Amino acid sequence: MVDDEPLSAEESLNLIAQQNRRMRRELGGGPARILAAWALAWLIGWGFTYYATQSGDAVPVWIGGIVVPVLFFGAVGYTIYVTARAGRGLRGPSRITGAMYGWSWCLGSIGLTVVDVRITSFGTLTPDQISLMWTGTWLLLTGVMYMAGGTIWQDRMMYGLGAWMLVSAALSVLVGYPANFLVLTVCGGGGFLLGAIVYFVREKRGRR
Repeated sequence: MVDDEPLSAEESLNLIAQQNRRMRRELGGGPARILAAWALAWLIGWGFTYYATQSGDAVPVWIGGIVVPVLFFGAVGYTIYVTARAGRGLRGPSRITGAMYGWSWCLGSIGLTVVDVRITSFGTLTPDQISLMWTGTWLLLTGVMYMAGGTIWQDRMMYGLGAWMLVSAALSVLVGYPANFLVLTVCGGGGFLLGAIVYFVREKRGRR
């Protein structure tokens, strides 16, 4: 029978997109809150780090090495909570796709950490160059993953945010240290904040 025929690739993507939109409407677990959490982490964390580099001896730069991970772990924890809550309402291809995408973030982060740690351990780079490498590569990974997510869920805003992160990654390396932290704050954190606002407006309209 026709109903038993497997879905085409286009039909599967459309089904995933429809279920994703329904999930946002029913559970209120859209990306607005997640992006807002990451915007807060980036704006405060990297903003503080940049301030520390400009304050002389008033604020030790190493404190930023504590503030940023704490804020990022908080954002990760909140992301896991919201994603898990939203995932309870999903079945079929959307649930599998979401799980695979989440694991891609996890495996990509682990792999990039190993690469950056190994390169740092050679001791051939200056502290300034190490800073550029770590911040640039992580911003690059963020951009690629958001573009991948935008492709999977046919979300132009998500894809555009990923592209913006790629541009920001290149810019952060070009401006050098310590201006790279300013780029992370304004472009990275600002991009997340803008994305959160756009998604929030969309969710409001979708409930009307």
